Amino acid sequence: MAGLGDWVQKAVYLGVGIASYGMEKAGVTLQELKTQAQKIADEMVARGEMTAEEARRYVDDIVQQAQQQVNASPETNQNKEPRPIEIILEDEEPTPTATDDVDKLRKQVESLQDELRNLKKE
Repeated sequence: MAGLGDWVQKAVYLGVGIASYGMEKAGVTLQELKTQAQKIADEMVARGEMTAEEARRYVDDIVQQAQQQVNASPETNQNKEPRPIEIILEDEEPTPTATDDVDKLRKQVESLQDELRNLKKE
């Protein structure tokens, strides 16, 4: 049973690590986005297509929208209920709920097909 606790602990650490890595990547991506937006704005200012003030607002708007999208993503995931996990030990057999449902549906389909055949004959 101690092995099961180790697996759960490793799974939790893996989840925390993935979340941390994702947030780190999001921060790097936001910085890259800001750099690219600034380059585009500088080029447009150099061509005279926009003023320096418009370029500053443009870059700020893009970064703000990206930050809102990054910040909104975790909130939507937190509102969802956690997915149920079933732990099956080696000496146990899986619960037959899924296979029972499939068998019931197959029987219903077969009975409906038989009924349809009978109706076509009449």
